[in-house]
Amino acid sequence: MDSSTSPARTNGYPVDRQHEVLTPAALEFVASLHREFEQTRRELLAARADRRAEIARTGRLDFRADTADIRAADWKVAPAPPALADRRVEMTGPTERKMTINALNSGAKVWLADFEDATTPTWHNVVAGQVNLLDARRGEMEFTSPEGKHYRVTATERPTVVVRPRGWHLDERHVTVDGDPVAGALVDFGLYFFHNPSVPYFYLPKLESHLEARLWNDVFTFAEKARGVPHGSIRATVLIETITAAFEMEEILYELREHASGLNAGRWDYLFSLIKNFRDAGPAFVLPDRNAVTMAAPFMRAYTELLVATCHRRGAFAIGGMAAFIPSRRDPEVNKQAFAKVTEDKQREAGAGYDGSWVAHPDLVPVCREVFDQVLGERPNQLDRLRPEVSVTAADLLDVASTPAEPTEAGLRNDVSVGLQYIESWLRGNGAAGINNLMEDAATAEIARSQIWQWVHGAVKLTNGTLVTDDLVRTVIAEELAAISAAVGDEAFAAGRWAQAREVFEQVALADEFVDFLTLPAYELID
Repeated sequence: MDSSTSPARTNGYPVDRQHEVLTPAALEFVASLHREFEQTRRELLAARADRRAEIARTGRLDFRADTADIRAADWKVAPAPPALADRRVEMTGPTERKMTINALNSGAKVWLADFEDATTPTWHNVVAGQVNLLDARRGEMEFTSPEGKHYRVTATERPTVVVRPRGWHLDERHVTVDGDPVAGALVDFGLYFFHNPSVPYFYLPKLESHLEARLWNDVFTFAEKARGVPHGSIRATVLIETITAAFEMEEILYELREHASGLNAGRWDYLFSLIKNFRDAGPAFVLPDRNAVTMAAPFMRAYTELLVATCHRRGAFAIGGMAAFIPSRRDPEVNKQAFAKVTEDKQREAGAGYDGSWVAHPDLVPVCREVFDQVLGERPNQLDRLRPEVSVTAADLLDVASTPAEPTEAGLRNDVSVGLQYIESWLRGNGAAGINNLMEDAATAEIARSQIWQWVHGAVKLTNGTLVTDDLVRTVIAEELAAISAAVGDEAFAAGRWAQAREVFEQVALADEFVDFLTLPAYELID
């Protein structure tokens, strides 16, 4: 076989039913994507580093002068297909089997089937997730948990499945072409689209520029032609979860205009990106405790208002952020208070013009739906609400200093505790971790560790006057690990991967050089 047309090779351990998704034809399709687009991907990743260096040098970021004509021109994205016309409540979660069944039964309009931040990319999770999505399309799924609880799909009306592949920066070492690993994004997209070309809907994570959106658009056009489906069949919603992408929302929609469905306010990763890019830009960019940075903070409000105005001007959907609360089966008062906060958050989004929003648990679907039902009525969306009064400047998007809070010892301890707990869960193969009644994903740990890095390197003092140093953080790490051990018990703690979690956390929070993504070193510790 000609090496230029040979299929991708897999070197992972056997996974049940892998033959259904890792077919020769599917692997040949993945190989064609890699050969066509890998060089461009690498160039764009290098461009990220160049842009970050420029931000570090100038301490500034602004709307692009070379794309001003795109922002000024009159254009719109392609009209939405019927399956994506109503997105008032979207449930998110990993593609593991129980979660897939719960999502299909949830009553949500959309299920974000996540191969990215809510999934640890073990080879099992990557392959089994694709198998589960095959079964989801057929609507025939059952699962019995180790505890004996049985789950099956019972809903007659099921959400539209929208798949989120991994970001451009991650490789999949278990799939190679000509000896080189294939981008995880192309593995996730390629396998799903090859087997499901009739439902080609995607969420695109962690884009940092319109050129990265252009790459996805080129991938879509190539894939449609290769699979013989009409141009424009694929539809993508882009997460605006990096500070650089926030300055290129219009350009991102423009590049994807024949494939675009909307933008999402990925607010967790957005905080991480802001810290990451302005980590050494001085006190004006030091964020307070992460839990104190609400959507009412001026810079966050500017970001979300700009997103709605941009989307509706261009005929695209604006999708709100995550409600991460996990309802308690034992404490009704906790639920009452949390549901009130979720309702308030969704009311703010619906009132601002968003067309829908995310939840992380099936019990929150009716809460979110009720809020948007009250605003939308019989309408499927709010695309006709154009928000011409919104005017957001570069200074507004970067106005971190106006956030009404300061770094505290409690905030530091929370960053350490949640960061450790999430990484330990991730290393065990669980990328969606319930911590303190919240469903956390990788963005949680990224905020926590980047915030600590910024506080240490920025010589930040907490409200009690304590200077944040390496030694202080290491002391807090030891104390929080002891508290976790006491809470879970010595035996359970010993069975966990806490030593490795500590190693990864200290590497990404305390190293002299800032690690771009904590999942890069953590990936070396999983199978």
